[in-house]
Amino acid sequence: MRLVLAGTPEVAVPSLEALLASSHEVVAVLTRPDAPAGRGRRAAASPVALRAREAGLPLLQPRSPREPGFLAQLAELAPDACPVVAYGALVPRAALDVPRLGWVNLHFSLLPAWRGAAPVQRALMAGDDVTGACVFQLEEGLDTGPVHGSLTEPVGARDTAGQLLQRLSVHGAQLLVGVLDAMEAGVSAPVPQPAEGVSHAPKITVEEARVDWSLPAAVVDRRVRGCTPEPGAWTTFRGERLKLEPVLPVAPADLPPAGAPGPGRVVVEKRRVLVGTGEGAVELGRVQAAGKRAMPAVDWARGVRPEDEELQ
Repeated sequence: MRLVLAGTPEVAVPSLEALLASSHEVVAVLTRPDAPAGRGRRAAASPVALRAREAGLPLLQPRSPREPGFLAQLAELAPDACPVVAYGALVPRAALDVPRLGWVNLHFSLLPAWRGAAPVQRALMAGDDVTGACVFQLEEGLDTGPVHGSLTEPVGARDTAGQLLQRLSVHGAQLLVGVLDAMEAGVSAPVPQPAEGVSHAPKITVEEARVDWSLPAAVVDRRVRGCTPEPGAWTTFRGERLKLEPVLPVAPADLPPAGAPGPGRVVVEKRRVLVGTGEGAVELGRVQAAGKRAMPAVDWARGVRPEDEELQ
């Protein structure tokens, strides 16, 4: 089939690679416009745009997929289907109607659970043991279309959102190719999503990524892993932001003789730095103070001597 792939971030690259290696023809790639990135805020192409250019594929980068010029380009390309992987913009009805088989979206959850922009992060933060990926028929509703196929993926006890998303992007790419093969053969039978079990996954804000030390250690752990690497978990120390990499809940038997410190209270030991929570304590991993490089928490503590102070 003739395909136009729509995708933007790194997690969409495995799908582009899989489609390039398949029997289908990728006639163009739709991605978001170059955007400021890095400390210099210079315009940078998306990971999908970079890979598309390497492959010599035509690149479509409208500011909005509603632009008449883009719609005309899409119609001229005459795709049979348009697979979508984290494109980053809503596709209007005028574009949905162009390909004869429509648009299909690879989404990283088991729909109808976690509809929205941050399904993997929200699943981790909620403590889900299993998640997965779905390929569904795109329609104007938010992740509401019938599902062509799905796969499950166990959530590891120490998975970060980045690690889990990377696995799902690779496994999901193969699922996407399989669905497109079935659509070409006319044997795919998408199933409507059930009305029960709907949950939503809005993008995680920077403020949500701030650790609330009054929560239990297990919840703090999931919050930090769910925000790693983006947008990045953080707290404050002496009024300045301190970025946190994954922490480790401390088993009751491994707590100091005095027990768990109070919420946010820092306890520095020879080989570890503990922080109290609303229930138990966590051991800090790597941290990054403002204007500094990331470092192990014991090295940070050696420099700032935070004994008996609090993270907030």
